[in-house]
Amino acid sequence: MAQISAWIPEIEKMSPFQAKQRLQTMPAGAARNAIDCALWQLIAQMEQSQFPAPFFDISPTIETAMTVSIGDVETMAKQAREYAQQGATLLKVKLDAEQVIEKVAAVRQSAPTCKIILDANEAWAELDLDELFTMLTQYDIAMIEQPLPSDNDSKLADVAHPIPLCADESCHTAEHLSELVDRYEMINIKLDKTGGLTEALELETRARALGFSIMVGCMLGTSIAMKAALPIATRAEIVDLDGPVLLGQDVENGLTYLNGTLSL
Repeated sequence: MAQISAWIPEIEKMSPFQAKQRLQTMPAGAARNAIDCALWQLIAQMEQSQFPAPFFDISPTIETAMTVSIGDVETMAKQAREYAQQGATLLKVKLDAEQVIEKVAAVRQSAPTCKIILDANEAWAELDLDELFTMLTQYDIAMIEQPLPSDNDSKLADVAHPIPLCADESCHTAEHLSELVDRYEMINIKLDKTGGLTEALELETRARALGFSIMVGCMLGTSIAMKAALPIATRAEIVDLDGPVLLGQDVENGLTYLNGTLSL
């Protein structure tokens, strides 16, 4: 809040368009994201509309990953089974360095028809990645997110990628892209990392030009935060915007989550 309060005097007398441009000099992060998204909403209201209209055509229904949280093998298998029974088609499995194969095998057995992506949470630095990646291929894994810490992921350029890798903590804004080309096949765009939709759109454009596929993710948040990411989500190969599902209560008139999809 202190960051936001400090910036209000900088931009409050500007037009929303000028303010949005000036805002890009603020450090990327959650505070800039909040202001940037508020400015997009304000500009939409000036057009007698509600964001994301009138600027973006949003798919009416978007498949989103449902998160299987880190736990013991049985608990993760149970959660995966419940999601699959509820109609989910894409599962994101959160992992650390413990019992990786056992947990993945249990989730796959519990959700045999679901597309599965793994989030390693930077936790695999002490594991043999060549061996682990090879073993994981038998479970039909679509993607692995951030296997190594962001300050130690240069090793990924020397490891075979039988399963595509996605940069999360290693990619915040467009300036980080060039060093990731040999390490990852996909990047995870989160508005709290980019500092808002304005930079996220620039990151998406530059990433695709370099050959990256796009995932859009989120921090824990309400539908207000998820709506701001929909312009990216409608074009992304993988969408992980289930933040409101993990909350005890969402905002009124939020997004609709049903059968592993979200819609306005």
